[in-house]
Amino acid sequence: MPGRTWTVRLTGHLDHTVSVTCSTAACRVPPRSKDAASMRRFAAEHIKAHGRLAGARPNAACSCGSADCALHESRVHCSGSSLLVLVHNLAVGQVWTLAEVCQTCARNIPHITILATAKPSVPTPAAPSAEQPAQRTAVPGGFSSPEAAPDPSPGRRRPHRPHRPNRSRG
Repeated sequence: MPGRTWTVRLTGHLDHTVSVTCSTAACRVPPRSKDAASMRRFAAEHIKAHGRLAGARPNAACSCGSADCALHESRVHCSGSSLLVLVHNLAVGQVWTLAEVCQTCARNIPHITILATAKPSVPTPAAPSAEQPAQRTAVPGGFSSPEAAPDPSPGRRRPHRPHRPNRSRG
């Protein structure tokens, strides 16, 4: 599944107005405005809203790798979990890019914020077959469930051990 990318751009015009554009055609953005600060806030919140709605997908390919590593300088071999990252250089401040990238590419991209990490998909357990007995599940913390305890053989009893109080050395 190809990785997704969104870009929100703040553009200045000759009449001293600014406009916001989003790479998603269906997004509604405000008209041009002379209030550059409010348009900058809108652009930053708009890309964050895309991030909240999108989330990172565990089966997404690295969008950076499929775009010839355009988000970073050196070419790398894509590997690792899928991350949803926000790329925004505060020195430039006009472009926000949200992308699904792999962990290796994320290490090489300057000015990023990791918004989400894809959780590996958990395979659904198959029903045990008649030839294969059901496996007993261990309880977290290293203790097994009571059902997992072996049955003592009939006619044999465990030896009785008297209770010994803990003695602390002082």
